[in-house]
Amino acid sequence: MEQSYKDLGKILKAISDPKRLKIVDMLSCGELCACRILEAFHITQPTLSHDMKVLIEANVVIDRRDGKNTYYSLNKEQLDSFYQSLGRVFSDKPDCICHQSSHCNCNCDCN
Repeated sequence: MEQSYKDLGKILKAISDPKRLKIVDMLSCGELCACRILEAFHITQPTLSHDMKVLIEANVVIDRRDGKNTYYSLNKEQLDSFYQSLGRVFSDKPDCICHQSSHCNCNCDCN
């Protein structure tokens, strides 16, 4: 489970930036050329490259080169897994970490 937390954290960190989150939203409609993303943000190519590198390393986005153009799309398989994993974090289940914690010693009624 520890690796799952690391993987979730990496994705959450990548999409926590508002610009990268907007890029993900744009890609939810389908594959886009880097030039279309650049136009939407009025940013430099190196800035876009950095943001896309973060999203690719988090396995959220897939890139494809066609000649001198780069196209980006969402990694739907990874995002489906992300949704499921995040759902498990937000729900109570028999193997939940909250059931594995030892009782506290503060005389409260938490356990």
